[in-house]
Amino acid sequence: MLDQNETPDPDNAPGAARDETVSEAVSSEAPPSKGGMLGRWRAGMTAQGDPYTLEKPLWRVMLVGFLKWTSIAVGGFLVLSLLAVFTIGWTRPPPTFNMAGVAMKGVEVRSTWVDLKDISPHLVRAVIAAEDQNFCTHDGFDVKEIQKAMQAAENGGDLRGASTISQQTAKNVFLWNGGGWVRKGAEAYFTVLAEWMWSKPRIMEIYLNVAEWGDGIFGAEAAAQERFGVSAKNLSPRQAAALAAVLPSPNRWKINGDYATGRRNTKIQSLMGMVRRDGLDKCVVGP
Repeated sequence: MLDQNETPDPDNAPGAARDETVSEAVSSEAPPSKGGMLGRWRAGMTAQGDPYTLEKPLWRVMLVGFLKWTSIAVGGFLVLSLLAVFTIGWTRPPPTFNMAGVAMKGVEVRSTWVDLKDISPHLVRAVIAAEDQNFCTHDGFDVKEIQKAMQAAENGGDLRGASTISQQTAKNVFLWNGGGWVRKGAEAYFTVLAEWMWSKPRIMEIYLNVAEWGDGIFGAEAAAQERFGVSAKNLSPRQAAALAAVLPSPNRWKINGDYATGRRNTKIQSLMGMVRRDGLDKCVVGP
């Protein structure tokens, strides 16, 4: 029997033992405190379970964005260019940049599309003789002519063009005159696509329909009608030679001038005979 004056020890009480056990359990489950205001701020701003990380540097964000959008732009250009070349291989090309430039100068643009079968073989032979005698054998670029042009320039001569009919077609359909190395690079790219997707007759057909003959005249049909009063199908060898003679600079030389009707015309007609004799036009007009 307990003495009535004896008081129980709080530390030895059963309830105190239970409270101490619960307190220890809670303490063991609580995460260690990061301490201070900075620790509480980090705990609130960082996602649970994620380590605290600093923000990405600005230069890295800009570089990633630049690479991303450059890749999108290049990919889009490639897709659109492939689609454009493929489509034009089956349909007529739209008005060209050269036509638009002439129209912006206030000059009336005259152009009538005709199929290759409705263009005189004399004109086909004339442009091959004057512009690109290896048209049927090269893949878009005449390496020998390019080497000759570079050698002539190194020897101090005038820089002469070595563009093939394929290159001129790519430039006339997709690009514009001038533009330096950027335009030349784009011309080479479209030339490769044209040679890959189009046949030689198709390249010649497009070329003869978009080539400029001066005074806002584009295409063989409009040139034949305006200059000689005949259709492109009925051009004579001399008339075809006159048209081919002015192609490098159609706004400088006149078809009825001394250059196109004199010795240049005679030389082209002679070369036309060689083109026919040696079969240099067989990929277009056949034997």
